[in-house]
Amino acid sequence: MTQVALRPTTGPTVGVAATNSRITVRYVQATVAVAALGTAWCVANFTVGAGTEALAYTFVPVGGVLAAGSVVHLLRRADLDPVTRRFWRALLVAAVTITIGYGWLALDMLTHAAEARTRSMPLPAAACVAIGFVVAIWAVARVPVVAAGGVERWRLLLDRMIAFLGCAALLCYVGLAPMLTADEPWSPQAMALVGLAFLVAVGAATKVSFIAGGPVDRVALRFVAASGGVTAGIVAVLAVRYGYVAAIPSQAIVMPLTPVFCTLGVTAQWRAGLGIRRDQARNGMLLPYLAVVAVDVPLLAVAFGAPLTWPVRVVLIAAVVVTALVSARQFIAYRENARLLRETRLQEERLQYEVSHDGLTGLANRVLFRDRLASALTATTPASVLLVDLDDFKTVNDLLGHGVGDRLLVSVAQLLRAEVGDDGLPVRVAGDEFAVLLTGADADPEELAGRLLAALDHPISQHRLLVQASIGIADAAPGATVDSVLRDADVAMYTAKQRGKASFVRYVDGMGEPVLAHMQLGGELRRALDHNELRVVYQPILRLDDNRLVGVEALVRWHHPTRGVVGPAEFIPAAERTGLIVPLGRFVLRETCRQAAAWSREFGPDALREVGLNVSARQLHDPDFVSDVTAALAESGLGCERLVLEVTESAVLRGQQVSRTLFELDRMGIRLSLDDFGTGESSLSLLRAFPAAIVKLDKSFVDGIEIDDGQAAAADARQAVARAVIQLADALGLETVAEGVESAEQVAVLRDLGYTRGQGYHLARPMTAEGISCLLARQRTVATVPPAT
Repeated sequence: MTQVALRPTTGPTVGVAATNSRITVRYVQATVAVAALGTAWCVANFTVGAGTEALAYTFVPVGGVLAAGSVVHLLRRADLDPVTRRFWRALLVAAVTITIGYGWLALDMLTHAAEARTRSMPLPAAACVAIGFVVAIWAVARVPVVAAGGVERWRLLLDRMIAFLGCAALLCYVGLAPMLTADEPWSPQAMALVGLAFLVAVGAATKVSFIAGGPVDRVALRFVAASGGVTAGIVAVLAVRYGYVAAIPSQAIVMPLTPVFCTLGVTAQWRAGLGIRRDQARNGMLLPYLAVVAVDVPLLAVAFGAPLTWPVRVVLIAAVVVTALVSARQFIAYRENARLLRETRLQEERLQYEVSHDGLTGLANRVLFRDRLASALTATTPASVLLVDLDDFKTVNDLLGHGVGDRLLVSVAQLLRAEVGDDGLPVRVAGDEFAVLLTGADADPEELAGRLLAALDHPISQHRLLVQASIGIADAAPGATVDSVLRDADVAMYTAKQRGKASFVRYVDGMGEPVLAHMQLGGELRRALDHNELRVVYQPILRLDDNRLVGVEALVRWHHPTRGVVGPAEFIPAAERTGLIVPLGRFVLRETCRQAAAWSREFGPDALREVGLNVSARQLHDPDFVSDVTAALAESGLGCERLVLEVTESAVLRGQQVSRTLFELDRMGIRLSLDDFGTGESSLSLLRAFPAAIVKLDKSFVDGIEIDDGQAAAADARQAVARAVIQLADALGLETVAEGVESAEQVAVLRDLGYTRGQGYHLARPMTAEGISCLLARQRTVATVPPAT
């Protein structure tokens, strides 16, 4: 179905467009009327002898005046494209010049009416018409064609030459050549004009096939081609068939069709300007082949006995030229196709490489790795897989940026290439995870793993960074699949991480069961969050002198539907690994703030000084953590100064994002507690750089602090850290809490050292919110009872 696009018009524009369309239609009707009148007169002249034969020459100039008028009307459009205006202005010049020439001819024939049938066209009139045809040819030649460059430009040029010469040769053979050898040959002027008309037709037809849907309408160009080719072809046939007698019907019937076609072309251009345009798809690919077929017609005619006259010889020379052009065209096409084929092959190789290799490191990727492993398993070739995972790589990205992290990955890839060599396939599986595929009976995966770990003991990359890796090794057992081998290597790698990292582990049967259970625990934890299986309990923080409750630390417990209570030591690592620590921490934060606000409303703001909860490094990396804290405080109504967030030394050292978060919390008035103090490597420097308000002495320094073996030096050694921490805290104005207090003797020693607050099973075990409420109620009762007199 032909697609028609309509340009939207509104208001007066619609009326103007409709009026102009009616005017162009009237020009067409007028030229058709002139052609019909000429046909009627010619029939009357041949049947009843109506009028002198000289009248036959008046119809062409009358139609030419109407055609020129239609072009003038088109050129009055203000929105006409410059290229289109130039084309139709040149056609107006051609139409006026041709009309003058045929008007001159008509006047000459009317003044020599007796010689109308045999009189030749005056040379000035023929010159005017010839000039008009030349201008028309020039106008058609200037119409823009498909924009192209390089080889494509030469290909299109050859195609146009082939099409032009092929069509011209055929028209010359079937049109001009018979006129030259006819029994009653026409004058040279007439034959020259027929030849020029043929050139206009061939040029316009060729141009239509190669324009790229530009401003000059293709349909209009077709009508221009018809105005020259159709009329010239019919005139040539009549001249050969009927001789001089054909001059009258040619002038009265055939040649008046030229103005008709011209006005139809103007109408088509009007319609295109209004947005009513046919699909401008190119069809120039077919025309050169049709031209080759056309140029073979004279050759076939000569082959079957046609006389070899000199016009036929010219046509045959044109056929040879066309054949040479076709050969050149095919040679260019051959070279272009060879180039395209070469580029396609290179592109396919490049795409295949990109599909099977990692873009950052250039190593093979997971796709190629699985394909090679599958091939080795199919061929029953001994195969081993080393799964290499960089330890704590996220810290590099957090502290130094992803650019440094990427360069480190590239350096690790280079190290893998160097160590593996030709013995295996190094692969980047994903992120900071690499793999090596070893095949062959002589492969020793453990020896290679040892070399890799030894190589990583030295600084690498341009930033001279130390990086460690955990390596899992799995062998392809009989009947193994790609997924089973990778699963075994992953289990072994995970086991290496659990054993302390920077090591390798070879998979053995049964190793995956505890790992799988740990992984399943993460999925169950997600369900626990959704089904409200988690509970918050609170461990009291008491004053060591009178056991008065001054604060609580929130702890979380998991009430599993089948396993009972699951301790945090079991599920917190799974939460950290799966990222569920963030929603889990959000739940504990909101519940703790809500409960603390409820205690404050029930027992008064001074009943419980503070509530604390542990915050992991993963939570501090979450960009929404500060807003979560703000929302929890706003929803509960708890004051910022009553919330204590406990962080470990290792969490504080996890990068700029963590540091920015901690300082923002401190500016909000939230107090920060340094948990497990003394167990890290940078405790003293942290107290200067970290906005801590509370220091919690780790349980490991409380254990054994009360032992009295009679040796003063040994007792002093056991108490040294606790003494140093309290002295340092006092100097910096920090509060202290002793963790893990298990006996009255420990309480006594800690009080002697200066500690005023503590927590531990001796003081109070973790309890529910109701248990804390009972303690607060008891404290309030004791406070209100008057002393005995």
